[in-house]
Amino acid sequence: MCGIAGCWTPGHSDPVSAETVVRGMASAIRHRGPDDAGTWFDAGAGLAFGHRRLSILDLSPEGHQPMVSHDGRWVVAFNGEIYNFAELRRSLEASGVRFRGHSDTEVLVEGIARWGVVPTLQKCAGMFALAAWDREARTLHLARDRFGEKPLYYGRAGRTLLFGSELKALRAHPSWRGEIDRDALALYFRYNCVPAPRSIYVGVSKLLPGHVATFRGPDAETVAPYWSLADAVEAGARAPLEGSDEELVDVLERQLRTTVREQMVADVPLGALLSGGIDSTAVVALMQAESTRPVNTFTIGFREAGYDEARHAKAVAAHLGTAHTELYVTPEEARAVIPRLPAIYDEPFADSSQVPTFLVSELARRHVTVALSGDGGDEAFGGYTRYFLGQRLWDTLAPLPRPLRRASAGLIRRVSPAAWQRAIDLAQRVLPGHGSAARTGDRMHKLAGMLDATDALDLYRLMCSHWPAPSAIVPGAQEPRTLHDEARMRFPDRPLVERMMYTDALTYLPDDIMVKVDRAAMAVSLETRAPFLDHRVVELAWRLPLRAKVRDGEGKWALRRLAYRHVPRALLDRPKQGFGVPIDSWLRGPLRQWAGDLLSPERLRREGFLAAEPIATKWAEHLGGGRNWQYHLWDVLMFEAWLDAERAALAPVALGAA
Repeated sequence: MCGIAGCWTPGHSDPVSAETVVRGMASAIRHRGPDDAGTWFDAGAGLAFGHRRLSILDLSPEGHQPMVSHDGRWVVAFNGEIYNFAELRRSLEASGVRFRGHSDTEVLVEGIARWGVVPTLQKCAGMFALAAWDREARTLHLARDRFGEKPLYYGRAGRTLLFGSELKALRAHPSWRGEIDRDALALYFRYNCVPAPRSIYVGVSKLLPGHVATFRGPDAETVAPYWSLADAVEAGARAPLEGSDEELVDVLERQLRTTVREQMVADVPLGALLSGGIDSTAVVALMQAESTRPVNTFTIGFREAGYDEARHAKAVAAHLGTAHTELYVTPEEARAVIPRLPAIYDEPFADSSQVPTFLVSELARRHVTVALSGDGGDEAFGGYTRYFLGQRLWDTLAPLPRPLRRASAGLIRRVSPAAWQRAIDLAQRVLPGHGSAARTGDRMHKLAGMLDATDALDLYRLMCSHWPAPSAIVPGAQEPRTLHDEARMRFPDRPLVERMMYTDALTYLPDDIMVKVDRAAMAVSLETRAPFLDHRVVELAWRLPLRAKVRDGEGKWALRRLAYRHVPRALLDRPKQGFGVPIDSWLRGPLRQWAGDLLSPERLRREGFLAAEPIATKWAEHLGGGRNWQYHLWDVLMFEAWLDAERAALAPVALGAA
């Protein structure tokens, strides 16, 4: 796990200045690789690579980067892990390649030298972002892993092509100019993150997962996929797995066990993040089955009701016999992370579970350098509750004419959320066997916003939206098309739950979940690995019949049965719980002054990015307790906090304000 950076300025031949610049770019992301640093410069081309190393495999100098192939033609700067590197190494050795060290980077660069860039990437199972320079053809290749576990940005500053693992690296270049992209900002307010290939800056892109960008000059760019999730879905339909329920679980366990075994290879201390849910429990159970000593597991807990999973994780760890570490975090300790978030996430990002994700990463890093996680299980095996809600909701709405739905939405909005809540609370008090339904009034108004959906995937997009009309809050913005729109066109004949899973794996997973985990973990120099995102596991998941993923209103059916083989069912069967913090009450209490300053209408008008009036309305309603606008307000707060953190860097350049 590392950080990469680079710049390409044709005609620039001064090695001292070039290496000074690229060293500064790499130093800006030192947290991604505190163990070693390296630079490399091609004076004839004006191209420079910078690298920061977090040593995981082959801790010797033989793993130093940037790395040059034995034949001298290829140079690689690599961030990530190739889990099947031993298998690839054996194949290369059989063809006559001799290795100096034992790192997966050397396997990668020699594979590229022998097989080419795309064939090598297709052979690799791993997570990565890399830059590969062909000295003979004067061609630069940038590549990213299939699910976007590792980030890679690129853009131009004048005549110079810049690229790096984080925006910090690009901003460290002396030619950097950053203009905020209003259209990307609108997308941020819909999805609480900036979806690829956009970034928050005009002219700076995130490389899409599973793609290679090829440059035959700083301006001569082609981008093409080397792997496609859509192809995996179609291949799974052509060659579905058959067998009994037990046989399907057997197949899944064999593949996951192989993947976990490969991901446990490290020359540094290793552990796992354990929430006690199905996904992380399955990973830890297989880790423990593959280990001769207790696996290190880590969990954080909160004392607030409804936000604590630590007790569940502790019970699972005790049953499996892991070496478990838990830390109960006070609200004050959790809130102390908030000022650090803009620097950690580098562009506006508003998934509030970023706070506990950082805290559990920080805890794990005190003991280990690598931690496996359960990320990706929901998208591959149908685990999100919203999949079932979306199906039921569309089944109800689809037969109704849109004019009737629009009229119904108007009627719902005429009753305040507070009045809805009072009516529902009263009904539940007089109807035996029904519990409370907190926030139902808010949900009724959100439902009203979904009634005009044009199709099932449009409904799903509205379900996942924060600000449903973000161009109204970002004056002058036009919301661009995204991969959500592409996903709506795909697989119209497949079951809706599979279409939602496909959409999430294409968008929410790389743009939100992987960003959250990567930045939080790398901020403390912790490498995280996700067995469910091995492409062989995902391809297997799409070969499983739907009944092995979703059955009787329950997701992750086969994965649950796998976990039940290792952990008593009673420890796992409970409602799915998010990994969050009580932002709603914090905004009304200890964060009120901080939030009020950032949400000040005078400030917003002065900056010119956001419409002050709708934000002020939501802030007042939230403080009054009539509505819970925590997600909408957190989006604004994280943008404003990011803007404050960036102000010194952005002051000399155009901010794009109206």
